[in-house]
Amino acid sequence: MEEDKIPELSSETAALEDVSEASEEKLYVSRLVDIVTTRFTSAETSRRQYEEQWLRNYRNYRGVYSEAVKFTEAEKSRVFIKVTKTKVLAAYGQITDVLFSAGRFPLSVDPTVLPEGIAGDVHYDPMDKEIAGEEGEESPYGFAGDGKELPAGATETSLQLGPLENKLKSKDVKEGMGSSPTSVNYNPAMLAAKRMEKKIHDQLDESEATKQLRSAAFEMPLFGTGIMKGPMAVDKEYPNWDAEGNYIPITKTVPKVSYVSVWDWYPDPDAATVSDCQYSIQRHKLNRSQLRDLKRRPFFRNDVIEDVINQGESYVKKYWEDDLKDYQTDTGVDRFEVLEYWGVMDMKTIEEHEIEIPEELESADELQVNIWLCNDRIIRSVLNPFKPVRLPYYAVPYEHNPYSIFGIALAENMDDTQTLMNGFMRMAVDNAVLSGNLIFEVDETNLVPGQDMQLYPGKVFRRQGGAPGQALFGTKYPNVSQENLQLFDKARQLADESTGLPSFSHGQTGVTGVGRTSSGISMLMNAAAGGIKTVIKNIDDYLLGPMGKSFFHFNMQFDFDESIRGDLEVKARGTESLMANEIRSQRLIQFLQVGANPNLAPWMKSQYIIREIAKSMELDPDKVTNNIEEAQEQAMIMQKQQAEAQAQAGPPQGAPPEGAPMDTSGVGNANIGIGMAPVPGEEGFSGNEPAPTEPPM
Repeated sequence: MEEDKIPELSSETAALEDVSEASEEKLYVSRLVDIVTTRFTSAETSRRQYEEQWLRNYRNYRGVYSEAVKFTEAEKSRVFIKVTKTKVLAAYGQITDVLFSAGRFPLSVDPTVLPEGIAGDVHYDPMDKEIAGEEGEESPYGFAGDGKELPAGATETSLQLGPLENKLKSKDVKEGMGSSPTSVNYNPAMLAAKRMEKKIHDQLDESEATKQLRSAAFEMPLFGTGIMKGPMAVDKEYPNWDAEGNYIPITKTVPKVSYVSVWDWYPDPDAATVSDCQYSIQRHKLNRSQLRDLKRRPFFRNDVIEDVINQGESYVKKYWEDDLKDYQTDTGVDRFEVLEYWGVMDMKTIEEHEIEIPEELESADELQVNIWLCNDRIIRSVLNPFKPVRLPYYAVPYEHNPYSIFGIALAENMDDTQTLMNGFMRMAVDNAVLSGNLIFEVDETNLVPGQDMQLYPGKVFRRQGGAPGQALFGTKYPNVSQENLQLFDKARQLADESTGLPSFSHGQTGVTGVGRTSSGISMLMNAAAGGIKTVIKNIDDYLLGPMGKSFFHFNMQFDFDESIRGDLEVKARGTESLMANEIRSQRLIQFLQVGANPNLAPWMKSQYIIREIAKSMELDPDKVTNNIEEAQEQAMIMQKQQAEAQAQAGPPQGAPPEGAPMDTSGVGNANIGIGMAPVPGEEGFSGNEPAPTEPPM
């Protein structure tokens, strides 16, 4: 069981006092126990029909016939074709491939379009003469909070710079993007969002959220609903050794998310979504050590826990547990049943129970509470500490049912077709057994009495009398197994239709028709991905989005950091992963090439495109790309280095010395002459001069 706890809440926490004996409990405590147990019974009764369907799904997945299936004496085969298992694992594989194709949890944090409480785009110009003055003296206007007196007519800046407050406090920062070439641009909202994103991803890695999400994703196609819980504060131990080799672990409190089995979650029966639930109850199965571990966590009643342990284990198995454990030998269950209740309590009920309420909450009509029960004793009771108030559970449907909080499973959609496939295959096997052997008819009047009727090679039957006729007649049973197998294939095709998961998408061979070519199978695969898109969208809407927002609220409430505060928006990126990374990177690079046109370059958001290209190549954009200010600083450094390199290299070879007059004739300054060679008759042509004559002898 996860070791979750609630951080200390000072005056907002109202917890029951610890007592050493059950007789010392106040009357209202037993009333609270009655309320929780009554609601648990109501939730358990209302979900009975879902449990029966989950059991059918699980049996089909495992390939086990239920006790309700009765076979006739003629049915010798008990074969079970586990197509449901193949489909469930194929859907589970597609979900995990899409969610984790980028190698990280599919969550991102971005600023809102119009951020409030923090500036969007800001800039300052270090070469601004109007502000800095002609001589470059310090600006007399200063900045908010620097202690300077502002001149008449001047106003303090109202820009909230968030993580850039200290860096830009001495700069004359203005809102918006700078228009001059020397302007330095920043985006405080974007920087705060990316810092929050890195913090959330680090916390998700610490809590092994990927592993927990895989467990929930497995139950989605099998049972129809995946359940996640969190974030809850846990104490995580980090291995550490001192200089002398002594083991001194470091304990750090981190938020954690965990997977909750659909069998252990009992929501409000009248709710269609988690946000509509007035309460939800989680059923734990703990041993003595796990129950004692609760005493080390805040607000648990240590003496009550010890008294409960002394009473002994009282766990009672549910009817479905034997099926899940494949009817293991029952040796008794040495465990405690613990109910964890999260939900609403009316203020009137709380006042009747004489529970002390903080003054700032006395005007409320109802309060959210967290109560833990074991052996009809309350081992913890506190107010819900989260702000805004929420239930720490997320229910993700595989196929959304608008009238129920539980979704529709892939295994449920093919329940009937699985039954048909099993029936046709049993008939085919039984018929193949009969048709593979001869059925003998024996005329005993032609045989000597008392002979053994067993058949084996070399068998000799003795006849009597001289009556003509045959004593043994062999009859071959007609083979109709092919017709049964054709019906089996038809039922399998119906399973493909009912699940939206064609067999060729998970490895079926012998595909004919349009699927014989690469382009044809590509079209079929794209069409088959339509069903999984809806599932991924459900994960985005019901799990990743709400859970990401919960992490944001958790960090703001319990681990406040000014550098990550802002008007931020948590976005689920599961649906974006549906596009193959190779195709996505090619399209991004093609779009980036559009920016080579100077007329279109101002319309391009190059920073976003570069980051998305890095993501499509499964690279960390924070490690391989610069943000806006880093890119501008890098550009300035590169320009400075180029100028210094040109100054050190001097003028190019063959150039006239500095100060020498420019020679445009091309005949001096060690330059090779330019122009066309003179033709006959032109000045400078050697053939124009008369040839020298020899003197007469």
